[in-house]
Amino acid sequence: MDKIWTALANELAEASAEAGKSIVGVHGGRHFSSAIAIAKDAVVAAGHAVRRDDEITVVTAPGQTVSARVAGRDPGTDLAVLRLNQPIDAPPARWGSAANLRVGELVLALARTRRGYIVASSGVISGLISAPMRTWRGGELDQFIRPDLTMYSGFSGGPLVNSQGEIVGLNTAGLHRSGITVPASTVTRIAAELLEKGRVERPYLGLAMQAVPAPESLRARLNLNATEALLLVHVEPDSPAEKAGLLLGDLLLTLAGKPVTDTDSVQEILRTAKPGDRIEAGIIRGGAQTSISLQLQARPKR
Repeated sequence: MDKIWTALANELAEASAEAGKSIVGVHGGRHFSSAIAIAKDAVVAAGHAVRRDDEITVVTAPGQTVSARVAGRDPGTDLAVLRLNQPIDAPPARWGSAANLRVGELVLALARTRRGYIVASSGVISGLISAPMRTWRGGELDQFIRPDLTMYSGFSGGPLVNSQGEIVGLNTAGLHRSGITVPASTVTRIAAELLEKGRVERPYLGLAMQAVPAPESLRARLNLNATEALLLVHVEPDSPAEKAGLLLGDLLLTLAGKPVTDTDSVQEILRTAKPGDRIEAGIIRGGAQTSISLQLQARPKR
């Protein structure tokens, strides 16, 4: 038993030391946080913890700092990429696949303190959904991962490490009250787009909608199967919806050939689309059924 305990302790310590080489501390707001190196001059952090866009201090080791600025943000996934003003010695993260995680699996959360030291917290995977998860901020994670461990102050932006010492995700308290992990596949995908474009381009319609029951008389006259539709209560100026000719009071029945009964179903359709795609909207206007073609575009910068 002693040998097993010693072997486990050594494995955890070695995993912490190895993965810790890719972790930096970030002072970009009221609270200190952590980040993961993705290049010699770039790190990925938890967006909610980085309040400033410039004059950010990155701590790479005890007594060693470098200044940085935000290269791009994606509030939907709570990720931000920081561009460092000079290269650092930290090796880029060794990413692993979060798809292989199992409930009950032992994991480590790591962070770097404001003094530059590595700290750790251990626990197990307590919740796991191997399917895309839409965040309350409008982004999408490739899967839902909830570790059962203590995320101390400063742990947001730090990595979740598996038993092989691989970084399988980035921990954040900005998307869920209990703290969750953004999977490595999501982190690398979003970070690459932020480095290239400064933001993540997601298609939008420019509509505010309210679910309403389809009138029985209308259903009978138009031979509709749908019992519900989406009433357009606002059309955003210069949006794809306005450019296509959608009007206040239209009833939206289908989008891209699929029935829509709530805004979640609309977002599910948009999730698989990209700016520039053209899709059909099936609507009822003035008691008549018709179809309108929309060309999706990226949501403008705010």
